[in-house]
Amino acid sequence: MSKFEDPVIISNSISGVIANRDQCPAIPYTPDEYASESRRVVDEGASQIHIHARKPDGTPSWDIEDFTAITQAIKAEVPEVIINYSTGAIGVPVEKRIEYLRACRPDVAALNMSSMNYAKYSRRRKEFVFKAVFENSFDEIIEFITAMNELGIQPEHECFDAGHVANVDPLIDMGLLEGPLQISLVMGVTGGIRPTPRNVGVMADQIPGGPQSEHNWQCIGISRDQWKLLGTAIVLGGNVRAGVEDNIYLPDGSMARSNGDLVGKARQMVEDSGRKVASISEARKLLGLREATAA
Repeated sequence: MSKFEDPVIISNSISGVIANRDQCPAIPYTPDEYASESRRVVDEGASQIHIHARKPDGTPSWDIEDFTAITQAIKAEVPEVIINYSTGAIGVPVEKRIEYLRACRPDVAALNMSSMNYAKYSRRRKEFVFKAVFENSFDEIIEFITAMNELGIQPEHECFDAGHVANVDPLIDMGLLEGPLQISLVMGVTGGIRPTPRNVGVMADQIPGGPQSEHNWQCIGISRDQWKLLGTAIVLGGNVRAGVEDNIYLPDGSMARSNGDLVGKARQMVEDSGRKVASISEARKLLGLREATAA
């Protein structure tokens, strides 16, 4: 079966750490709100939920208790869904980020594959909205992979530029990674690759063995460029991610009322392309994941 015949895994980026409710009222803060949004996205076709934890007042969190409360609430609402934790942070020690992986044991954990300038720029204001150096050295990457292998957690390799994808090569050669890998092509962050349809193909070509290999890959489009990027990924045989962490607007320019609106649009794009949306059980099989465990 080619990637074009595989069902499309739709992931949901349910929250994030940058945007807040002043920008989009749909962003969940409390565990109950995460659970309600999870039900909406699963009903619309999502099979994987990528989680940045927040405290109930909306403050970003890397604390075990917040990941635990959010995960338990989600699994009580949608028990089978694939749970995917963020591990990205600026100024938070690697040890602290591994602690919540060890305590909660999600199915998947995102792993950023290179250091970079990470910024958002406003053309209207002629200034950066924010800017930082996002450090992800090979030593840190190997520390995360070693912990994930020990814990039975699948890495999701987040790649913000074409060279980031190639960083999996030495890790495969060292025996730290075995296929099929889960690789995310993140496009639209200032400091990363430009968000153009052609560049979706450029990045997909860097995947070991190419875009039709054994590895699972998805496109993550940041901001309003998202929809053209997801459409390209779908027709190239990839998977897609949608949610308020990445983009809060629908293609017509209206603001999403929930994560479900965004996932629903992604599902429509998949179906319009002639491909099928993966069920949760199909997504688990494609990704090589264990069966869901109780909350």
